[in-house]
Amino acid sequence: MDAFDHKILAEIQQDGRLSITELSERVGLSLSPCQRRLRALESAHVISGYRAIIDPATVGLNFSAIVFVTLSASSSEGIRSFEDALIGIPEITQAERLFGEPDYMLHVVTRDLKAFQALYDRRLTALPSVLKLTSTLVMKSIFQDRPLPL
Repeated sequence: MDAFDHKILAEIQQDGRLSITELSERVGLSLSPCQRRLRALESAHVISGYRAIIDPATVGLNFSAIVFVTLSASSSEGIRSFEDALIGIPEITQAERLFGEPDYMLHVVTRDLKAFQALYDRRLTALPSVLKLTSTLVMKSIFQDRPLPL
């Protein structure tokens, strides 16, 4: 990757709906080379997709929590079954495996506290290999989905 590729990535992180014409003007390339570079970045999976960023509150998701998970066993089968089960819970918007304890950090969004409690009691505590759950409530989101510093 060279400076033009970095410029392309920086621009589409800010606005993924740019036309190829607008993008080529912003990065200082003619249309065809810019389009080839963009397609190459997509083919190489440097660009993993395009999506709309939605304000959770505007769609009724007014509650956010971070849940820390400690597993009871660290076998590869236990880890795999836990991670596979996470995929089926759409309220978990981000899941990260950590070094040390706890083992995982889950970002969860729900309508309200009551919905979070139901999710916690019914689904999160029933996840495979869970030894301990600890949650903290998000007071305020400063920023999310921040562009990478290219």
